[in-house]
Amino acid sequence: MSMTIAATPGEVAERILLPGDPMRAKWIAENFLTGAKQFNAIRAMYGFTGTYKGVRVSVMGSGMGAPSMSLYLHELFMDYHVQVAVRIGTCGAIQDAVQIGDIILPMTASTDSGINRRTTNGLDFSPPADFALLKLAHSLAAKVPVHVGGVASMDMFYDTTDSTDRLREHGVLALEMETSALYSLAARKNRRALSILTVTDHLNTHEAMSAEARERTLNDMVELSLQTIVSGQD
Repeated sequence: MSMTIAATPGEVAERILLPGDPMRAKWIAENFLTGAKQFNAIRAMYGFTGTYKGVRVSVMGSGMGAPSMSLYLHELFMDYHVQVAVRIGTCGAIQDAVQIGDIILPMTASTDSGINRRTTNGLDFSPPADFALLKLAHSLAAKVPVHVGGVASMDMFYDTTDSTDRLREHGVLALEMETSALYSLAARKNRRALSILTVTDHLNTHEAMSAEARERTLNDMVELSLQTIVSGQD
């Protein structure tokens, strides 16, 4: 057992999916994994381990923002020896070429988070995805349009600054809150990581995905994430 995760050694698989919402982790375990068993419920941050296509996989909520992602991911890497982490989540598009329901595979993640600079002694480190996982996910994605490029992980969800315009000018595809922390910690701990994001909102047009479409496209994202994490096990 670590500080915030109640699992015992061996209960967490080497491959893990990390949705931000712990209830989504529970839903994934119940609907996609075989023989899923719960290993964590501390602070209602549910975690489960089961199998998908015969490969052992865990799924656990990571919360919102870089601090929460960094805390749980550190323990998963260092205390439970997770080797591959795939974030599955949503994002808001800021480029006209990206549409509601599309999937974004971030090659890299910019951020305004102070955590990033603190861990690199003030440097503006822009962490990359694991290329093999990125390439694999791109090759497996067939049901929906996929975009590969940069995203920005922001500390403020309701941002009142003009940073979005600057990021748009630099080709950033979308905004979210956790990918930079995921990629940075994976780089520092020599682990493999990828984010797979569904566009549910568009900051240019103010469109938002309907509840029905959200359920359908999130299913596609979960299936793509699971196929990627088990196919890329080597």
